[in-house]
Amino acid sequence: MHALIVAAGFGSRLRAVSPSKPLTPVAGVPLIERVIHAAHDGGATAFTVVTGYEAEGLERHLAAAAPRLGVPVRCVRTADWTRPNGHSVLTGADAIGAQRHLLMMADHLVEPALVAALVAAPDAPLTLGIDRRLDNPLVDMDDVTRVRTDAGGRIVAIGKHLADYDCFDTGVFAVDGRFHDALRGSIAAGGAGSISAGVEALAATGGAHTVDVGASWWLDVDDPRALDQAEAALAHGIAAE
Repeated sequence: MHALIVAAGFGSRLRAVSPSKPLTPVAGVPLIERVIHAAHDGGATAFTVVTGYEAEGLERHLAAAAPRLGVPVRCVRTADWTRPNGHSVLTGADAIGAQRHLLMMADHLVEPALVAALVAAPDAPLTLGIDRRLDNPLVDMDDVTRVRTDAGGRIVAIGKHLADYDCFDTGVFAVDGRFHDALRGSIAAGGAGSISAGVEALAATGGAHTVDVGASWWLDVDDPRALDQAEAALAHGIAAE
């Protein structure tokens, strides 16, 4: 399965550590390489990376790293990386088409089992990997995207400031052209242009599904504290190498 990785943003909360969030070393290995390794081990067979901020350096790095990574990696550059992340998704969608694919974030470390769960999920316009462990100590409650689901596991609402929620967004999706269309429609209607806005558009029609990732390890590496947590997890063998 193809994997689309969004790596276009500024990464302001990690600027004190690294000028490029995707290239930030995590125990000596660039963050985006760890994302690619985990996705490949979980079933992804090819990668498209959407670049934006500091695009040239990231593109050069990935071109040089692709033979070592052992998988096809191509980059496409979004027109304006300052826009919400849904625009980066559509840049990638224009390149890979409507095929079912993984959608991942360049700053979310996950273990391969989490990716494999999304690869194996039944066909749907969108399936999100969710974490129902509301006491997960690795979750940054000030930044995590929260999700509310119905009795059948479909998404009812999603957002960073959701007051009523029952799980967290792990940042790993399986989507196809129907999600792209929902996102485009949301933007055309004046929506924010974020991935969450596209999910909300599908949720309104019952098309946004979920897979519970169970005990799978994941971490949004968005600031120095999370970077320290990631390195500690790797040092203790908790996270996948």
